[in-house]
Amino acid sequence: MGKKLYIGNLSYDVSSSDLEALLSPHGTVQRAEVIMDRSTGQSKGFGFVEMDSDAEAQAAITALDGQDHGGRALKVNEAKPREPRTGGGGYGGGGGRRDRY
Repeated sequence: MGKKLYIGNLSYDVSSSDLEALLSPHGTVQRAEVIMDRSTGQSKGFGFVEMDSDAEAQAAITALDGQDHGGRALKVNEAKPREPRTGGGGYGGGGGRRDRY
């Protein structure tokens, strides 16, 4: 069990400090971050929290997963490692020569 938690289904007005306050009753929060959309600057509705210990992380999962927060049922679980991105730029696909007639 890792100490980093995924917190999903957050209201879009929840800030990183709100997220830290939400989890701090369950242990020491080392870091809390709500993920923001780069282009709009708005919350994406999820974030990550790093707890001080595995036991604290598990306590937060047990206490908060499925609980109502701002009218939404929170999704709290262990954060999964980020998948390596595959694929490339937007230049895939066939084509070929396109002559004008």
